[in-house]
Amino acid sequence: MQWPCRLALPGIPLHLIQRGNNRQACFFAEDDYRVFLNWLTEYADNSGCRVHAYVLMTNHVHLLVSADSTTAPGTLMKALGQRYVQYVNRTYQRSGTLWEGRYRSCPVDQDAYLLACQRYIELNPVRAGMVRHPADYPWSSYRANAEGEASPLIKAHRLYSTLGQDAQRRQTAYRALFGHELEPTLVDQIRRATNGNFVLGEERFAREVEAVIGRRAVPGKSGRPRKYAEPAS
Repeated sequence: MQWPCRLALPGIPLHLIQRGNNRQACFFAEDDYRVFLNWLTEYADNSGCRVHAYVLMTNHVHLLVSADSTTAPGTLMKALGQRYVQYVNRTYQRSGTLWEGRYRSCPVDQDAYLLACQRYIELNPVRAGMVRHPADYPWSSYRANAEGEASPLIKAHRLYSTLGQDAQRRQTAYRALFGHELEPTLVDQIRRATNGNFVLGEERFAREVEAVIGRRAVPGKSGRPRKYAEPAS
């Protein structure tokens, strides 16, 4: 089966999900989470990726990253995934694959959906019933983004920087975004875009991405297929 090329553009945030094979566990002890985050920090820096948000769930990982090149996210995920699998197999005396295979992803309209996607990621443990508040979960970026907890991994997106004139005001404004749950329709929209390798954003953003890549970036509709003009050179 030939997989469609992932939609990835330099400087455009990308929401990534990497799941365990057959939804099996990927993390078995607290040290596993720490090891993964240490290597995520290392490989993100090496590959030219900036991580804005993350959550490590028991059997999957969410990341929100911006990259300097179209190949950087793939480079990051390949290097990180391989090293972590070797660690797990060695530590737990197992063999075989750990990950589902290809990670799933979608470009994020940074003007309209970036902060919503960050909330979606950091609210995962709450939706899963693991904690009552995202601050109670230690393996996400919430404490860094909302409470100023030191993190060598998190690099704030420019939109986050507009939330306030200083760190304290930005953190207060960010915490206020979590005063209510995400709308179910928005949660579904984020899931569909990420699982389907479509853009997450307004129609204008989708058309801009399609003009660059020369193919559809949103779910197709019944009827005759659209024709795309060649992107300008």
